[in-house]
Amino acid sequence: MTREERRRLLGDSVVAQIHERVAEAPAAPDELIDSIRRVLAHPALRTVDAPVASERTAA
Repeated sequence: MTREERRRLLGDSVVAQIHERVAEAPAAPDELIDSIRRVLAHPALRTVDAPVASERTAA
């Protein structure tokens, strides 16, 4: 979903409220940022290949 689609779905007032609440949140400690960065930069390898969306069948 694109930024424009989210804005159209939620509306400008909700998006503004989200931005306000994010601005109120405390900054994350450096240790947390480092650990998250490692997880996102080096995701676990898959052991079983999941079917591609186009290969999935409706249940």
